Amino acid sequence: MFRAAVRLSVSGARSLTRTQPRCQAPLASRCYSHGKQETDEEFDARWITYFNKPDIDAWELRKGMNTLIGYDLVPEPKILEAVLRACRRLNDLASAIRILEAVKDKAGPHKDIYPYVIQELKPVLSELGISTPEELGLDKI
Repeated sequence: MFRAAVRLSVSGARSLTRTQPRCQAPLASRCYSHGKQETDEEFDARWITYFNKPDIDAWELRKGMNTLIGYDLVPEPKILEAVLRACRRLNDLASAIRILEAVKDKAGPHKDIYPYVIQELKPVLSELGISTPEELGLDKI
């Protein structure tokens, strides 16, 4: 009796190890996006719309700027204008100055980019009453 039970269990175990899957999975292939590429104008419009939201809060402002600075680019002055206006709506002068510092840092070794951005933003900065880090002496620290 015991011998018959062991024989059945061993043959059952063998049949489990011998079975092969009936359908084999296809080899993995890479799926690349063939979607529409975003143009520069669409990129700018997307970020301007994001920062022009009337109900944007401080967290969304910081999140958007962290994402924007994370890209391999220096934001266009029109995007930065929307950011600075969002800072003004939130009455957050510290973030506005920090954003200008981040843009200067993002420009890196290209010494002509940051002066160009400040030149383009000068009317907005004077309208909103925001000083540049250089005017505050923060570049000397």
